[in-house]
Amino acid sequence: MARAELNRLTGNVGEPICDDDDCPNVYRTRSGSFVIQGDVSHAFTPRDGEGLVEIPEHVLREAVRVLGW
Repeated sequence: MARAELNRLTGNVGEPICDDDDCPNVYRTRSGSFVIQGDVSHAFTPRDGEGLVEIPEHVLREAVRVLGW
């Protein structure tokens, strides 16, 4: 899936402002699932094919606000 196919929910308002695509973000896919971009976390070892990322709380709060939840 290409980044252009994702709806970026975060990084457009608030602190810090991320004008480029190298900061933590939450994206929504056409099917309604989410893609999370963040720093790699080593909190535990996930199953094969899965990964862990760490994002700041304000990024998740922004995504919830944008979705109107």
